Amino acid sequence: MAVPAEADWPQHFIHYLRVERQLSPHTLNNYQRDLSTLAATLSADIAIWSALDEASLRYAIGALHAQGQSGRSLQRLLSATRTFYRFLAREGWVSRNPALSVQAPKAARRLPQTLDTEQVGALLTVPGDEPLDIRDRAIMELIYSSGLRVSELVGVDLRDLDPADGVITVLGKGNKMRRLPVGRLAREALRRWLPVRNTLAAADETALFVGLRGQRLTTRAVEQRLRKRGAEQGTQGRVYPHRLRHSFASHLLESSGDLRAVQELLGHANISTTQIYTHLDFQHLMDVYEQAHPRAKEQQDD
Repeated sequence: MAVPAEADWPQHFIHYLRVERQLSPHTLNNYQRDLSTLAATLSADIAIWSALDEASLRYAIGALHAQGQSGRSLQRLLSATRTFYRFLAREGWVSRNPALSVQAPKAARRLPQTLDTEQVGALLTVPGDEPLDIRDRAIMELIYSSGLRVSELVGVDLRDLDPADGVITVLGKGNKMRRLPVGRLAREALRRWLPVRNTLAAADETALFVGLRGQRLTTRAVEQRLRKRGAEQGTQGRVYPHRLRHSFASHLLESSGDLRAVQELLGHANISTTQIYTHLDFQHLMDVYEQAHPRAKEQQDD
């Protein structure tokens, strides 16, 4: 079989991804866009795919970074390029993969969004005594009290809650169980929710949190309810379950300084995952410093 024109190689690659690997249209578009971006960035004398070498690829990555492409975007582009060249080598059209030894600039680590204690307090003051008001208060209090992931929250059954001891058992990532304390205000919110829950839940439903139809809540339903509550309370920025979990971790670490304890409560396998909250704590200290220290402020004209 004759080797097709190099300009057509990306189309053959996309066809392979679509037919043999059966990737989604969204993923195919990402591959096509990344290869088009790379081709447009390469100078004319190295635009032919068989001529691309490591030095030229590093030049292209540097140029894209200078144009404002994030490290995360460039990592994805390089991953697409490596996969593209693996396909070309499989077809026998090239003998080497120039992307194997090229690395993207490190992506800046995003700090998680949190709420301060006043914002949390305002958010958890859900007005009303309708069943959904009582349920939503209990949901938000429990997430913030115990640092639950939304998947853990919706997976909780009645039997997993021990109101007398103030403990809840959840199934986390990797099917790992952990027992967590439930704070006083969360216990009170749950005490009010349980009788309401029993009037709503279907006879065979075991979930702690149910909807008006008596079935276990989905993660999407919880996300929608928190977004609604945040908008009603005028909370700055979007409110979502993980933002409450982040706030739990940040506030606990700020008060205790015990990173290991926070790791255990969050269910993180590696402490490096938990350490991002030390950056949040330091950022808070810097904000306080800049506002309060007389030498940190810019001098005002007399």
